Amino acid sequence: MLKFDKPLYVLAPLAGFTDLPFRQVVKKFGADLTVSEMLSSNALVYNSAKTFKMLEKSPNEDPYSVQISGNDVEIVRGAVEKLNNFDGIDIIDLNCGCPVSKVVSHGSGSSLLKDLSKMGEIIKTIKETSNKSLTSAKVRLGFNEKNHINIAKTVEDSGADFIAVHGRTRAGKFTSEVDYDAIKEIKEAVNIPVIANGDIDSYDKAKWVLEHTGADGVMIGRGAVGKPWIFHQLKTGDSNMDPLIKRDIILEHYDAMISSYGDRGAIVFRKTIHAYCKGYEGASALRLKVNTLSDVVEFREVINEFFTNSELVV
Repeated sequence: MLKFDKPLYVLAPLAGFTDLPFRQVVKKFGADLTVSEMLSSNALVYNSAKTFKMLEKSPNEDPYSVQISGNDVEIVRGAVEKLNNFDGIDIIDLNCGCPVSKVVSHGSGSSLLKDLSKMGEIIKTIKETSNKSLTSAKVRLGFNEKNHINIAKTVEDSGADFIAVHGRTRAGKFTSEVDYDAIKEIKEAVNIPVIANGDIDSYDKAKWVLEHTGADGVMIGRGAVGKPWIFHQLKTGDSNMDPLIKRDIILEHYDAMISSYGDRGAIVFRKTIHAYCKGYEGASALRLKVNTLSDVVEFREVINEFFTNSELVV
């Protein structure tokens, strides 16, 4: 059961990155909560095999949250009824923040911030239909303009047990400055726990955000890609990281990819290695080399040797 008696460290859902292998590793090394990649309510209702596959979780993912998107109350109700048949899910989270055009154009994601009545009705429907322990919502500060207090209070009044807040409007996408003051104002305005999100990319930044906003936790997404040990740092309270622990985390992630995807996991892992080796001496040469590798054993030997012997230069 999720507890809010001390700051929570949460892995944000990121399409194409926070798959089962990555979540498994992040959970092992310190994350308190992992969240599935965003799933379409329509896909769940219409029994998409690919979507059901994305529900799979690692045994160590406890608690585990599944994030859904949708803009039709009855479709969302149907999706939740499907999820009720799956054990091991503790939380159903409604995405009210995705800024991607193909999601917004369907009325989902951050588009819900333009119609708080509908957003509230969908959250209430999830809460009433779900047999899971908790219901939550992930929001932004508004669509074009900030409306963060009304958004947060709607989430609370609709029965959500907690809220995650990305400190930008939809118009701000991922490039505008994150408004941590607005997250602080939300924390002061509602009585449910608040998780702060947005540009949290280091141990020091995470600690500052917690102190500045008074939030009950931080949600880290892009800041964990290539640096999943941020959760290890936060959990241990030590910003220093032994390079060999970093290496072990990378190898564990690789092994999990092979376990989940078979030999194809090596190819899929190429983009991840690009992120992991950023700032290391010889990173460019490593990227070129792994781009031509598909042999599972050779790939592992290359990354083991590199992260055992190479040093950070930035």
